[in-house]
Amino acid sequence: MSIITWIVLGLISGFIASKIVTGAGKGILVDLLLGVVGAVLGGAVFRFLGEPGVTGLNLWSILVSITGAVLVLGAYHALSGPGTRTRLR
Repeated sequence: MSIITWIVLGLISGFIASKIVTGAGKGILVDLLLGVVGAVLGGAVFRFLGEPGVTGLNLWSILVSITGAVLVLGAYHALSGPGTRTRLR
């Protein structure tokens, strides 16, 4: 995949994952980084489980990267303490 594809995939998945976990986005840069890290982690987890990982800019890859980004965001909130959580309204 090209760097542009990783950026687009990371932005989409990071934004959706931050909405799932906290109900609010963290900003474009944090959402992008979270999404790219989540795509890599999600791809590794899915490959470990015997499924294809991130294969391009398609629905399967978005699902994989959102799963990874939710894991990364959950770990971030677990390690950063209670002061950084956003309450759902």
